[in-house]
Amino acid sequence: MYLPVKRSFTGFFMGTEKRAPAPIGFAAYLWLQLLLLMNKILCIGEALIDMICTDRDTPLSQGEQFLSKPGGAPTNVAAAIGALGGQVSLVAKVGQDPFGQKLVDVMEGFQVDTRLVLRDPERFTTFAFVSLLGNGERDFVFNRGADGQLSVADLQGLDFSDYAIVHFGSATGFLPGPLQESYRYALAQAKAAGSFISFDPNFRKLLFPGDTAPFVAHSIDFIRQCDFYKVSDEEALLLTGASKIEEAVVQLQELSKAAFAITIGSEGTIFRLGQDVITVPSIRVAPVDTTGAGDAFVGALLYQLSTLDKNARNNLGFDQWQVLVANANKAGARTCTYMGAMEAFRHLSAGIFEA
Repeated sequence: MYLPVKRSFTGFFMGTEKRAPAPIGFAAYLWLQLLLLMNKILCIGEALIDMICTDRDTPLSQGEQFLSKPGGAPTNVAAAIGALGGQVSLVAKVGQDPFGQKLVDVMEGFQVDTRLVLRDPERFTTFAFVSLLGNGERDFVFNRGADGQLSVADLQGLDFSDYAIVHFGSATGFLPGPLQESYRYALAQAKAAGSFISFDPNFRKLLFPGDTAPFVAHSIDFIRQCDFYKVSDEEALLLTGASKIEEAVVQLQELSKAAFAITIGSEGTIFRLGQDVITVPSIRVAPVDTTGAGDAFVGALLYQLSTLDKNARNNLGFDQWQVLVANANKAGARTCTYMGAMEAFRHLSAGIFEA
Protein backbone atom coordinates (compact mmCIF):
# COMPACT_ATOMS: atom_id res chain seq x y z
CA MET A 1 0.00 0.00 0.00
CA TYR A 2 1.30 3.45 -0.87
CA LEU A 3 0.68 6.90 0.52
CA PRO A 4 0.13 9.67 -2.03
CA VAL A 5 2.36 12.60 -1.18
CA LYS A 6 0.40 15.84 -1.27
CA ARG A 7 1.65 18.74 -3.34
CA SER A 8 4.03 21.03 -1.50
CA PHE A 9 5.90 24.00 -2.87
CA THR A 10 8.42 21.58 -4.44
CA GLY A 11 5.67 19.67 -6.23
CA PHE A 12 4.36 22.90 -7.67
CA PHE A 13 7.74 23.62 -9.26
CA MET A 14 8.67 20.10 -10.34
CA GLY A 15 5.21 19.32 -11.77
CA THR A 16 5.17 15.80 -10.38
CA GLU A 17 3.50 13.95 -7.54
CA LYS A 18 5.54 11.30 -5.77
CA ARG A 19 4.25 8.14 -4.13
CA ALA A 20 5.99 6.64 -1.15
CA PRO A 21 5.73 3.33 0.66
CA ALA A 22 3.41 3.79 3.63
CA PRO A 23 5.73 2.26 6.26
CA ILE A 24 8.13 5.22 6.34
CA GLY A 25 5.34 7.77 6.59
CA PHE A 26 4.65 10.88 4.59
CA ALA A 27 6.79 13.28 6.64
CA ALA A 28 9.88 11.07 6.51
CA TYR A 29 9.50 10.44 2.80
CA LEU A 30 9.06 14.13 1.99
CA TRP A 31 12.13 14.95 4.04
CA LEU A 32 14.17 12.38 2.11
CA GLN A 33 12.96 13.83 -1.17
CA LEU A 34 13.99 17.32 -0.11
CA LEU A 35 17.46 16.12 0.92
CA LEU A 36 17.92 14.51 -2.47
CA LEU A 37 16.95 17.72 -4.24
CA MET A 38 18.75 20.14 -1.95
CA ASN A 39 21.75 22.14 -3.09
CA LYS A 40 24.40 23.75 -0.91
CA ILE A 41 24.21 27.43 0.00
CA LEU A 42 27.18 29.62 0.93
CA CYS A 43 26.72 32.77 3.01
CA ILE A 44 29.64 35.17 3.21
CA GLY A 45 30.18 38.23 5.39
CA GLU A 46 30.27 39.37 8.96
CA ALA A 47 29.76 37.36 12.11
CA LEU A 48 29.59 39.56 15.17
CA ILE A 49 28.19 39.98 18.66
CA ASP A 50 25.41 42.47 19.31
CA MET A 51 25.76 43.89 22.81
CA ILE A 52 22.26 45.10 23.60
CA CYS A 53 21.79 47.48 26.50
CA THR A 54 18.81 46.34 28.56
CA ASP A 55 18.63 49.54 30.63
CA ARG A 56 15.62 51.37 29.19
CA ASP A 57 16.06 54.79 27.59
CA THR A 58 19.71 54.84 28.59
CA PRO A 59 22.66 56.00 26.44
CA LEU A 60 25.55 53.58 26.13
CA SER A 61 27.76 55.79 28.28
CA GLN A 62 25.40 55.14 31.22
CA GLY A 63 24.34 51.58 30.44
CA GLU A 64 25.24 48.90 32.97
CA GLN A 65 23.39 45.80 31.80
CA PHE A 66 23.98 44.19 28.41
CA LEU A 67 22.93 41.01 26.62
CA SER A 68 25.31 39.43 24.13
CA LYS A 69 23.53 38.13 21.02
CA PRO A 70 25.12 36.50 17.95
CA GLY A 71 24.46 38.56 14.85
CA GLY A 72 25.57 39.81 11.48
CA ALA A 73 23.25 39.68 8.47
CA PRO A 74 24.81 36.72 6.62
CA THR A 75 25.15 34.88 9.92
CA ASN A 76 21.44 35.35 10.56
CA VAL A 77 20.57 34.19 7.04
CA ALA A 78 22.70 31.07 7.47
CA ALA A 79 21.02 30.30 10.80
CA ALA A 80 17.56 30.67 9.25
CA ILE A 81 18.48 28.34 6.38
CA GLY A 82 19.89 25.79 8.80
CA ALA A 83 16.80 26.01 10.99
CA LEU A 84 14.63 25.23 7.97
CA GLY A 85 16.74 22.19 7.16
CA GLY A 86 18.91 23.56 4.37
CA GLN A 87 22.52 22.69 3.67
CA VAL A 88 24.42 25.90 4.38
CA SER A 89 27.98 27.00 5.06
CA LEU A 90 29.12 30.29 6.58
CA VAL A 91 32.33 32.05 5.53
CA ALA A 92 33.41 34.61 8.10
CA LYS A 93 36.22 35.53 10.46
CA VAL A 94 35.93 35.82 14.24
CA GLY A 95 38.43 36.31 17.03
CA GLN A 96 40.08 33.46 18.84
CA ASP A 97 38.15 34.36 21.97
CA PRO A 98 35.05 33.21 23.90
CA PHE A 99 32.73 35.36 21.79
CA GLY A 100 34.04 33.86 18.57
CA GLN A 101 33.48 30.44 20.08
CA LYS A 102 29.94 31.45 21.03
CA LEU A 103 29.19 32.38 17.43
CA VAL A 104 30.51 29.04 16.20
CA ASP A 105 28.57 27.10 18.83
CA VAL A 106 25.29 28.87 18.04
CA MET A 107 25.73 28.32 14.30
CA GLU A 108 26.46 24.65 14.79
CA GLY A 109 23.30 24.45 16.87
CA PHE A 110 21.43 25.43 13.70
CA GLN A 111 23.32 22.77 11.70
CA VAL A 112 25.35 25.42 9.85
CA ASP A 113 28.68 24.18 8.48
CA THR A 114 31.26 26.33 10.33
CA ARG A 115 34.42 24.84 8.87
CA LEU A 116 34.88 28.06 6.91
CA VAL A 117 34.51 30.32 9.96
CA LEU A 118 38.13 31.32 10.52
CA ARG A 119 39.75 32.34 13.82
CA ASP A 120 42.01 35.39 14.00
CA PRO A 121 44.43 35.13 16.94
CA GLU A 122 45.42 38.79 16.63
CA ARG A 123 42.01 40.47 16.60
CA PHE A 124 38.93 40.30 18.76
CA THR A 125 35.49 39.31 17.57
CA THR A 126 33.58 42.29 16.19
CA PHE A 127 31.06 43.95 18.55
CA ALA A 128 28.11 46.23 17.93
CA PHE A 129 26.86 48.02 21.06
CA VAL A 130 23.27 49.22 20.82
CA SER A 131 20.88 51.03 23.14
CA LEU A 132 17.35 52.10 22.23
CA LEU A 133 16.61 55.62 23.46
CA GLY A 134 13.25 57.05 24.44
CA ASN A 135 12.89 59.10 21.25
CA GLY A 136 13.16 55.97 19.11
CA GLU A 137 16.75 56.69 18.09
CA ARG A 138 19.57 54.22 18.66
CA ASP A 139 22.80 54.90 20.48
CA PHE A 140 25.27 52.81 18.52
CA VAL A 141 28.98 52.03 18.73
CA PHE A 142 30.66 49.65 16.30
CA ASN A 143 33.91 48.04 17.46
CA ARG A 144 35.24 46.33 14.37
CA GLY A 145 37.56 43.43 14.85
CA ALA A 146 38.13 40.15 13.05
CA ASP A 147 35.15 40.23 10.65
CA GLY A 148 36.73 42.89 8.46
CA GLN A 149 39.95 40.90 8.10
CA LEU A 150 38.52 38.12 5.94
CA SER A 151 40.99 38.29 3.06
CA VAL A 152 41.20 37.10 -0.52
CA ALA A 153 43.94 34.71 0.60
CA ASP A 154 41.47 33.16 3.05
CA LEU A 155 39.13 32.34 0.15
CA GLN A 156 41.56 31.08 -2.46
CA GLY A 157 41.24 27.45 -1.46
CA LEU A 158 37.44 27.59 -1.64
CA ASP A 159 35.78 25.79 -4.56
CA PHE A 160 32.73 27.88 -5.37
CA SER A 161 31.44 25.20 -7.74
CA ASP A 162 30.48 23.22 -4.63
CA TYR A 163 27.72 25.77 -3.95
CA ALA A 164 24.59 26.16 -6.04
CA ILE A 165 23.71 29.43 -4.30
CA VAL A 166 26.04 32.11 -2.91
CA HIS A 167 24.57 34.86 -0.76
CA PHE A 168 26.15 38.24 -0.04
CA GLY A 169 24.42 40.13 2.72
CA SER A 170 26.65 42.46 4.65
CA ALA A 171 26.77 46.18 5.28
CA THR A 172 30.29 45.80 6.63
CA GLY A 173 31.35 44.19 3.35
CA PHE A 174 31.31 47.64 1.78
CA LEU A 175 33.43 49.29 4.46
CA PRO A 176 37.08 49.81 3.45
CA GLY A 177 39.36 46.87 4.17
CA PRO A 178 40.12 43.24 3.31
CA LEU A 179 36.48 42.10 3.51
CA GLN A 180 35.50 44.53 0.76
CA GLU A 181 38.19 43.03 -1.49
CA SER A 182 37.08 39.52 -0.53
CA TYR A 183 33.51 40.35 -1.49
CA ARG A 184 34.61 41.36 -4.96
CA TYR A 185 36.74 38.26 -5.33
CA ALA A 186 33.99 35.95 -4.09
CA LEU A 187 31.43 37.52 -6.42
CA ALA A 188 33.70 36.97 -9.43
CA GLN A 189 34.46 33.38 -8.40
CA ALA A 190 30.81 32.53 -7.75
CA LYS A 191 29.73 33.93 -11.11
CA ALA A 192 32.50 32.02 -12.88
CA ALA A 193 31.32 28.83 -11.15
CA GLY A 194 27.75 29.38 -12.35
CA SER A 195 26.32 29.81 -8.85
CA PHE A 196 22.98 31.54 -8.29
CA ILE A 197 23.91 34.93 -6.76
CA SER A 198 21.78 36.46 -4.00
CA PHE A 199 22.36 39.92 -2.53
CA ASP A 200 21.01 41.99 0.34
CA PRO A 201 22.75 45.36 0.91
CA ASN A 202 21.72 45.62 4.58
CA PHE A 203 22.30 49.35 4.81
CA ARG A 204 23.11 50.60 8.29
CA LYS A 205 23.02 54.38 8.55
CA LEU A 206 25.18 54.29 11.66
CA LEU A 207 27.98 52.61 9.68
CA PHE A 208 27.81 55.24 6.94
CA PRO A 209 27.03 58.44 8.87
CA GLY A 210 28.44 60.77 6.24
CA ASP A 211 28.71 60.06 2.53
CA THR A 212 26.54 57.14 1.41
CA ALA A 213 27.68 57.37 -2.22
CA PRO A 214 30.31 54.58 -1.94
CA PHE A 215 27.75 52.25 -0.37
CA VAL A 216 25.25 53.01 -3.13
CA ALA A 217 27.86 52.47 -5.85
CA HIS A 218 28.96 49.11 -4.41
CA SER A 219 25.36 47.98 -4.00
CA ILE A 220 24.37 48.88 -7.56
CA ASP A 221 27.39 47.02 -8.90
CA PHE A 222 26.30 43.88 -7.03
CA ILE A 223 22.69 44.34 -8.16
CA ARG A 224 23.87 44.34 -11.77
CA GLN A 225 25.62 41.01 -11.28
CA CYS A 226 23.23 39.03 -9.08
CA ASP A 227 20.27 36.79 -9.89
CA PHE A 228 18.08 37.89 -6.98
CA TYR A 229 18.24 40.69 -4.44
CA LYS A 230 16.20 41.92 -1.52
CA VAL A 231 16.05 45.49 -0.28
CA SER A 232 13.95 47.28 2.31
CA ASP A 233 11.75 50.19 1.28
CA GLU A 234 14.32 52.55 2.84
CA GLU A 235 17.12 50.96 0.83
CA ALA A 236 15.10 51.11 -2.39
CA LEU A 237 14.77 54.88 -2.02
CA LEU A 238 18.42 55.29 -1.05
CA LEU A 239 19.76 53.28 -3.98
CA THR A 240 17.62 55.01 -6.59
CA GLY A 241 17.29 58.51 -5.19
CA ALA A 242 13.54 58.23 -5.74
CA SER A 243 11.05 59.97 -3.47
CA LYS A 244 8.32 57.33 -3.84
CA ILE A 245 8.52 53.57 -3.67
CA GLU A 246 6.63 53.23 -6.97
CA GLU A 247 9.36 55.23 -8.70
CA ALA A 248 12.05 53.14 -7.03
CA VAL A 249 10.49 49.91 -8.33
CA VAL A 250 10.75 51.18 -11.90
CA GLN A 251 14.31 52.44 -11.49
CA LEU A 252 15.53 49.23 -9.87
CA GLN A 253 14.10 47.20 -12.73
CA GLU A 254 16.13 49.32 -15.15
CA LEU A 255 19.38 48.46 -13.34
CA SER A 256 19.40 44.73 -14.09
CA LYS A 257 17.37 41.71 -15.14
CA ALA A 258 17.53 40.21 -11.65
CA ALA A 259 14.37 39.30 -9.78
CA PHE A 260 14.02 41.52 -6.73
CA ALA A 261 11.94 41.96 -3.61
CA ILE A 262 11.26 45.12 -1.61
CA THR A 263 10.08 44.35 1.90
CA ILE A 264 7.49 46.82 3.18
CA GLY A 265 6.96 45.68 6.75
CA SER A 266 3.60 44.31 7.80
CA GLU A 267 2.16 45.01 4.34
CA GLY A 268 4.30 42.30 2.79
CA THR A 269 6.70 42.43 -0.14
CA ILE A 270 6.77 44.09 -3.53
CA PHE A 271 8.16 41.57 -6.01
CA ARG A 272 9.23 42.26 -9.57
CA LEU A 273 10.42 39.96 -12.34
CA GLY A 274 10.91 41.67 -15.69
CA GLN A 275 7.81 43.70 -16.47
CA ASP A 276 5.65 41.86 -13.93
CA VAL A 277 5.20 43.34 -10.47
CA ILE A 278 2.98 42.44 -7.53
CA THR A 279 2.62 43.13 -3.82
CA VAL A 280 2.60 39.81 -1.99
CA PRO A 281 0.80 40.26 1.36
CA SER A 282 2.25 38.98 4.60
CA ILE A 283 0.45 37.11 7.33
CA ARG A 284 -0.81 39.04 10.35
CA VAL A 285 1.08 38.64 13.61
CA ALA A 286 1.46 40.50 16.90
CA PRO A 287 5.06 41.74 16.59
CA VAL A 288 7.41 41.64 19.56
CA ASP A 289 10.75 42.39 17.88
CA THR A 290 11.46 42.93 14.18
CA THR A 291 15.16 42.09 14.49
CA GLY A 292 16.16 39.52 11.89
CA ALA A 293 12.86 39.55 9.98
CA GLY A 294 14.54 40.53 6.73
CA ASP A 295 17.23 37.89 7.23
CA ALA A 296 14.56 35.26 7.89
CA PHE A 297 12.84 36.31 4.66
CA VAL A 298 16.06 35.87 2.68
CA GLY A 299 16.92 32.61 4.42
CA ALA A 300 13.49 31.14 3.69
CA LEU A 301 13.64 32.21 0.06
CA LEU A 302 17.11 30.73 -0.47
CA TYR A 303 16.14 27.53 1.33
CA GLN A 304 13.26 27.03 -1.10
CA LEU A 305 15.50 27.77 -4.08
CA SER A 306 17.96 25.16 -2.81
CA THR A 307 15.31 22.44 -3.13
CA LEU A 308 15.13 23.01 -6.90
CA ASP A 309 17.54 21.79 -9.54
CA LYS A 310 19.56 24.36 -11.47
CA ASN A 311 17.30 24.39 -14.51
CA ALA A 312 14.15 24.92 -12.43
CA ARG A 313 15.85 27.56 -10.30
CA ASN A 314 17.06 29.55 -13.30
CA ASN A 315 13.73 29.40 -15.13
CA LEU A 316 11.20 30.22 -12.43
CA GLY A 317 8.07 31.90 -13.70
CA PHE A 318 6.37 34.87 -12.08
CA ASP A 319 3.68 32.72 -10.43
CA GLN A 320 6.30 30.37 -9.01
CA TRP A 321 8.30 33.26 -7.58
CA GLN A 322 5.14 34.50 -5.87
CA VAL A 323 4.87 31.20 -3.98
CA LEU A 324 8.46 31.54 -2.78
CA VAL A 325 7.92 35.13 -1.69
CA ALA A 326 4.65 34.33 0.12
CA ASN A 327 6.42 31.58 2.06
CA ALA A 328 9.36 33.86 2.83
CA ASN A 329 6.88 36.45 4.13
CA LYS A 330 5.62 33.83 6.58
CA ALA A 331 9.13 33.23 7.90
CA GLY A 332 9.81 36.95 8.27
CA ALA A 333 6.51 37.59 10.04
CA ARG A 334 6.87 34.69 12.46
CA THR A 335 10.36 35.89 13.36
CA CYS A 336 8.79 39.11 14.64
CA THR A 337 6.84 37.19 17.29
CA TYR A 338 9.98 36.40 19.33
CA MET A 339 12.56 38.54 21.08
CA GLY A 340 15.80 38.33 19.12
CA ALA A 341 16.60 36.76 15.76
CA MET A 342 18.32 33.61 17.00
CA GLU A 343 15.53 32.85 19.46
CA ALA A 344 13.03 33.23 16.63
CA PHE A 345 15.00 30.96 14.32
CA ARG A 346 14.77 28.15 16.88
CA HIS A 347 11.06 28.06 16.08
CA LEU A 348 11.45 28.02 12.29
CA SER A 349 10.69 24.90 10.30
CA ALA A 350 9.69 24.14 6.72
CA GLY A 351 6.23 23.29 8.05
CA ILE A 352 5.37 27.00 8.18
CA PHE A 353 5.14 27.01 4.38
CA GLU A 354 2.19 24.62 4.51
CA ALA A 355 0.30 26.62 7.12
